[in-house]
Parts: sequence; structure tokens; C-alpha cells
Amino acid sequence: MDKKFTYKDSGVDINAADRFVQSLKTLVKPTFRHEVLAGIGGFGSLFALNNQKYKEPVLVASTDGVGTKLKVASMMNKHDTVGIDLVAMCVNDIIVQGAEPLFMLDYISMGKIDNDILVDLVKGMVEGCKDSGCALVGGETAEMPSFYPDGEYDLAGFVVGVVDKDKVIDGSTITVGDKIIGIASSGVHSNGLSLARTIMFDNLKLKITDYVQEFGCTVGEELIKPTRIYVKAVLNLMRDFQLKGIAHITGGGLVDNIARILPKGCLAHLRPGSWPVPPIFYFLKDRGNVEEEEMMRTFNNGIGLVLVVPAAQEEDVLQRLKAMQQDAYTIGQIESKDRRKKSVTFTSLS
Repeated sequence: MDKKFTYKDSGVDINAADRFVQSLKTLVKPTFRHEVLAGIGGFGSLFALNNQKYKEPVLVASTDGVGTKLKVASMMNKHDTVGIDLVAMCVNDIIVQGAEPLFMLDYISMGKIDNDILVDLVKGMVEGCKDSGCALVGGETAEMPSFYPDGEYDLAGFVVGVVDKDKVIDGSTITVGDKIIGIASSGVHSNGLSLARTIMFDNLKLKITDYVQEFGCTVGEELIKPTRIYVKAVLNLMRDFQLKGIAHITGGGLVDNIARILPKGCLAHLRPGSWPVPPIFYFLKDRGNVEEEEMMRTFNNGIGLVLVVPAAQEEDVLQRLKAMQQDAYTIGQIESKDRRKKSVTFTSLS
């Protein structure tokens, strides 16, 4: 008699996936805002936009992932912080336009359902969503046997936010004389990990458990530090200050990301030395023999978010950020640009 095949025979356990979804409902419920009408478990999630709060609401959406930082998580068998990274990468990308994050969905794919890993991932997402005031309303968990090696997985996040049309921050009002304020990062965040891993593991032959005196922790503990979330700080500043432009310092580093928000005729002149650079970046530069310009285009170098504000508001913005326990520094200013100059320049590059 011919064997009767099931989906489980091919490596996909539908029952395990169903059990995981059921276990999520209690876990994610604390992230729900009052606008959430239906969340985890349905074909789609329902969210009622509060029309009374906005005169001319504009929806802002973004999607992102965590990149090869997931390799570090797998090497450490530590999965409860990359979920924070996922939320951070998404919500930080829409807060730069002044949009308050409303709700988020995630996509997790792995070779075989591992409930322990999945729960840790979602716990991190829940923590990130609480920190940003964003509801985690649903997602997709895909079991893909033979596609991913055992213990490895991929993550993607999708976020939707809202901002009043007259409060959209797009950099169009940036002008010569404006000040550039940088808010500190927590470390490498979620960009440049491919280069960092090449330097540390392939070139220097370090192990994930090796203690590095400059870091004050192991290689793994340094690289796994979650991306900082800037949503609450920016929403607070928006109430009282004119934020002309905001850049999330992700792939492309300080150079490419600041350039994205500058209007024609303006350049951003940065002053290296005006902010403290965490030891991890000196380590990568020196031990990896990475040139300064490459560092500035690859890593955040200690600045996770950049604000462009009027000179008259510079000190007040810095004081407000300090009151919110955010380390922030004036790192440059906006100057006039001609065609011969780059969009982002530096006082000196050592």
C-alpha cells in the first residue's frame, strides 16, 4: 500500500505553528492601544484611526529587518534582543518624518519551528513596541524546511504611523546656520554587522565569548546590544520645538543618511571630536584597518539619530534631551553648498 504523505512528513508542523500563535495572544496584548479592534489570530488586524486627534492625517509606513546581526544572535543562542532591534529599525525610520507609530506586524521564517526561540523573539518585539507606544497586532511565522539551517531564521517588520500633514518633517525648511544635534547610539545598532563580523571573527579570529578589555564585556555582548528607540524623545520635542530635519543613522552611516534630508544648496558640516565615540568603533577602525571615510559611511560611530534645529533653539533642545536621559551633542551645522562640495563634510579626518 502506498504511503500517505502529510505536510509534517515534509518538515512542516502546522500544529506546532498553531500552538505558537495561541501562546502569543497573552504575550502581545500589553502592546495594544485602544484603537486596536482585532489583533493576533485573524486573517487581518483591525485598527481604528482616531480621526479626532488629527486634522489632516497622513499615514507613514516602513519595513525593515535586522540584517546579519541575526548571525550573532544565533552564535550566542540569545534571541530576546533582536526583536527590540526589529521594532527599533522600523519605528525610528518613520519618527524621522514626525509620524507616531501606531501598529506593527512581523514576519519570522525558520527551517523548523522552535517555540523557545520564537517566544524570545516576540518578547523582544513586545518590549520594543512598549518603548515606542506601538501595538504589535499580528504577523506571519513561516516554517521552511531545507531553506534555513537548523537554529537560523530571518526577521522582517512592517510599521504604520500617522502624522498631521502640516507637521510632516521632510528637511525642506533646513537652511544655512541651522545646528545639527546628534543623539547617542547604544553601539553598532543593526548596521555594519557584516563588516564587524568579518573583522572580529574572520580576520582577528575572536570568539563570541572572548572578553575585550576596551568594551568591558565579551565580543558577543557588545555586538548584541539592541538598537536604541528614539520615538518618545522625538514626539516630546515636536510639541515645543521646530525640528527641521531628522535622520536615522542606519546603513550608509552619518554620510549617506544625513545627505538624504538636505535641501539643494545646503551641506552638513560635522565636527569629529564633538561627540564621544564608543570604544567598539575605535576597535573596528584600528584593528580592522578601516579608513575614516569608510567608517563614516558604514557605522553610526556613536550617533543613532540626527536632528537639524534652528540655532536659537539649540541649547533648549539639548537641555530637553538631557532631561529625558538622552545623551545628545551639537555635532555640526548647516552651511552653503556649491556643486564642487559633498553633501556632508568634516572639520578633519584623522
